[in-house]
Amino acid sequence: MTKITIISDTNKKSLKIKKFLIKKIKTCHIKRSHLVIVIGGDGFMLKTLKKNKKSVSLFYGINSGNYGFLMNKFSRKNIIKNLSKAKMIKISPLEMKVNSKNKIKKYLAINEVSILRQSRQAASISIKNGSKYVIKKLISDGVLISTPAGSTAYNMSVHGPILNLNSKKISIAPISAFRPRRWKGKIVSDKSKLTIKNLNSKKRPISAVADNIELRNAKTINIKTNNKIKFNLLYDSNSSLQKKIKLEQLRKETN
Repeated sequence: MTKITIISDTNKKSLKIKKFLIKKIKTCHIKRSHLVIVIGGDGFMLKTLKKNKKSVSLFYGINSGNYGFLMNKFSRKNIIKNLSKAKMIKISPLEMKVNSKNKIKKYLAINEVSILRQSRQAASISIKNGSKYVIKKLISDGVLISTPAGSTAYNMSVHGPILNLNSKKISIAPISAFRPRRWKGKIVSDKSKLTIKNLNSKKRPISAVADNIELRNAKTINIKTNNKIKFNLLYDSNSSLQKKIKLEQLRKETN
């Protein structure tokens, strides 16, 4: 029998699903190698993927949280069939390198990098793509750099664009832009090398957040797609990540 790993969050719902699966899988054969079943919400899946960034495993998420955009809906009746027939997609994360108080730290972001004001003062930042300015001076509550997979998360809440998985793009979306007030952000290639600089670090401190990991008092943030890392996610054929993204695009267009 193919070895299957089950990783679960610690809440009651997750543990109940895990207990059921352990019993169910013992009596069934699933034609899949390197399968890891992750039970929890999107946050738990993000944490699990980052811990296994060098893994070639296939990750099948079962939602026991809220929306579960990276997850699949749990079905007691069809779980074995769903595990066997799920389709794989590959996604690459953003790599965030932060210079803060003469320390440089690196983190991965599967959904987005959030640059946020750290005090009552709005952030004052510049954004470059390579040697060219995307914007010389942006005064705002912050800015989001989102992957296609993360474009329906926090990015959508700040009215950023929803990106198709195969678009090979990343989104730059301002958060409550004050100056220039009508700046809507920009869509750039996933080969871009972005540099965000705090223009007034003493008076207007900012933090840099890779998904849910925060670094405060950031001075310079470098962001690029790390194409050397590929996460293999499995989705039920009727609820693929691409379908979820298209559904959100339609919802946005009709609102």
